Amino acid sequence: MGAAVVALALAVALAQAASRLLAKAAESWPLLILIGLALATCLACIRIRRSHRNRADSERLARLRITLAELDAMGDQQFEYALRDLLVRDGWAATKVGRGGDQAADVIGVLIPLGRIVVQAKHTRVGGKVGSSVMYEVNGTAGPAHRADHAVVVTNGSFTRDAMAWGDRHGVHWIDRDRLDQWAHEGKALHELLRLPSRHSRLPWRRAA
Repeated sequence: MGAAVVALALAVALAQAASRLLAKAAESWPLLILIGLALATCLACIRIRRSHRNRADSERLARLRITLAELDAMGDQQFEYALRDLLVRDGWAATKVGRGGDQAADVIGVLIPLGRIVVQAKHTRVGGKVGSSVMYEVNGTAGPAHRADHAVVVTNGSFTRDAMAWGDRHGVHWIDRDRLDQWAHEGKALHELLRLPSRHSRLPWRRAA
């Protein structure tokens, strides 16, 4: 009997407390509405600011032009980021991935219907040349390691004749200083510059898979 009385008293106390809370909430509902409106306005402002920032970034990248002198002055990492931004400008969803053990991939991009591209960056002093060994390395990893449809080696220098010939034979594209100027400074899209086929036209290593 005593337990029932205690339970009843507790229930009454809880009901009274809830009633007081509801009464206070009813009294302060205008303040709660104002707080809700303020929060909604803040969230809307954040979304608008983010949208404006994204649009500004897209417009900036759409106008992106980088001179050879600017590219020459970059470090290796800056050069890789610049190539990523140029791909984004051209419509690719691109990411910089270059680091230790990158398996000959510094930037990877995807663009429908062209598929997946792997870019190996070779930043060098002016007049420096990229040899065939780089082509061998990219050819050996682009398909098996990165599932690429296209592979490109980009340098601000030049390539040896053997490197260019070997790349042309084995489907490894190359961007030398002259082509880099057309891509980065003149604004020609990489896939147009290289006339990249759709992903249905696989690289030699993809056809053999």
